[in-house]
Amino acid sequence: MLVDSHCHLDFPDFAENLDGIVSRARAAGIGRMVTISTRVRKLNQLLAITERYDDVYCSVGTHPHNADEEDGISPDELIGLTGHPKVVALGEAGLDYFYDNGAPEAQARGFRAHIAAARATGLPLVIHTREADDDCGRILEEEAAKGSFRAVLHCYTGGRELALKAVSLGLYIGFTGILTFKKSETLRALAAELPSDRILVETDSPYLAPGKFRGKRNEPAYVVEVAKVLAETRGVSLDEISRQTTENFFRLFSKVKS
Repeated sequence: MLVDSHCHLDFPDFAENLDGIVSRARAAGIGRMVTISTRVRKLNQLLAITERYDDVYCSVGTHPHNADEEDGISPDELIGLTGHPKVVALGEAGLDYFYDNGAPEAQARGFRAHIAAARATGLPLVIHTREADDDCGRILEEEAAKGSFRAVLHCYTGGRELALKAVSLGLYIGFTGILTFKKSETLRALAAELPSDRILVETDSPYLAPGKFRGKRNEPAYVVEVAKVLAETRGVSLDEISRQTTENFFRLFSKVKS
């Protein structure tokens, strides 16, 4: 079994054939899918999807692109939204300096609020970080000093230093179809180096279709292609990567039924 630890099943790209998307994932051996929140205010849309499918779960949080729109959401409000049995994580939250969406100050406030909620609930935080390695690393260290929390740096494309710092803090690193791209040699080298108990696979679908599907809409079934390249990169079998990343997923997303 494999798990797609990060997809966006509520996005319009999937609206017309969501049943088919989920069916293809199941047929490909994807045992669980986590559809990730980008706006707290749209949690009900995610919950409606999770209630349709036993093997689909969700998070609650504010993507850094929407940090201005949802600025001021408190840890207590986030905590209060995690009671539903299908809400298994916080986020995605973090820092994104690649696009000029969301003031850096609002992103940082949101990031820290989500960390506080993760610390209080014990649920993992799904972290989005892009072109913000230094600030992300600093915030992670400052917040870890206040008390431990669980998290994954999803769709990792940052530098080696931030990845190793995250792992040293007990966090996880998630890989997407970017790992399969020809120009991702540096990322594959990092994927080969990380501890086996700290790696996850995901699609971030409908974006970032891997390898042979590049240019097309991505979907959870394609996480198999990410796992194949991760296995090759690390010099192990696909079965071993499937076992290890699935074990890692259930350890981190411990609210998900195994």
